[in-house]
Amino acid sequence: MPTTISSREFNHDVGGAKRAAESGPVIVTDRGEPAFVLLRYDEYRRLIGQGETSILDLLDHPVSAGIDFDPPRLGRELLEPADLG
Repeated sequence: MPTTISSREFNHDVGGAKRAAESGPVIVTDRGEPAFVLLRYDEYRRLIGQGETSILDLLDHPVSAGIDFDPPRLGRELLEPADLG
């Protein structure tokens, strides 16, 4: 759950806002309305699609819930040494 702080609170305790962002997004309000979001850089990169993504991350994504993924089993031929002669 995101933490919400006012612009005034943010200006008076930037360090506290950064510490709060360690555990999730911090919404900074301006006159009671959400105006900015403070989050860790690695989370930002993940959100814009530049983070390191594994197949497990992709399969765990909510959009992937309706996709059937049933890869074929590896055959024995992939486990035998290559013939280089």
